[in-house]
Amino acid sequence: MNHPKNKIVLYIAMSLDGYIARPDGSVDWLFDVEGDGGDNGYGRFYSSVGTVVMGRLTYEAVLGLEEVFPYADKPCYVLTRTNTPRLANPHAQYTDRPLKELLSELQSKSDGDVWVVGGGQVVKACLKENLLDEMQIAVIPKVLGSGIPLFPEGSPASTYRLTNTEPIGQIVMLTYERL
Repeated sequence: MNHPKNKIVLYIAMSLDGYIARPDGSVDWLFDVEGDGGDNGYGRFYSSVGTVVMGRLTYEAVLGLEEVFPYADKPCYVLTRTNTPRLANPHAQYTDRPLKELLSELQSKSDGDVWVVGGGQVVKACLKENLLDEMQIAVIPKVLGSGIPLFPEGSPASTYRLTNTEPIGQIVMLTYERL
C-alpha cells in the first residue's frame, strides 16, 4: 500500500535550555509539569502515527519507564549500528539499515506518519539526510543546566518554518515544517 502523504515527524519534549534528557538519560523532569490535565495532545498525535522509529538508547530508556511497551500496537524499529538486540522485545525490530533507505521505505508503506522518537543522535542523522518533514517540539518550562541535547554538536544547519504554536498548560508545543 502506497502512502505518499505520510510525513516523517519528530515529536519530542525539550527543556528550555534544549535538553531532551538529563546527563544519565533520565526524563523524570517531564512528569511534574502542569499540562492540560489530560495527555497534553499525545493521543491526537499518536493516532496519526503508523510506524515508530527510535535509537537504541532511547528504546532502552522507554523499556525502563513502563512495564508494558507503549508502542506495541505499531511497527517499531530500533536503530542500531550492530543489529544485535541487547534488550529483546517482541514488538520492536532492530535494524542497521541506512537511515534514508529505511525511512523512505517506512514512509511509503506505513499506515500513518513515521514518528522519529529520538534521541539526539538520531535527530542529528535525520537532519544530515534532510529527512524530517515536521518537528513537533514540546517546550517544558525547566532549565536542566546540562544533559543530552536535542540537537547535538555537529548537527547540520537546517531551516524550518513555524506552522503552529499551542499552549498546553505550562507547556508550549511548537510545530515546524521543513522548507
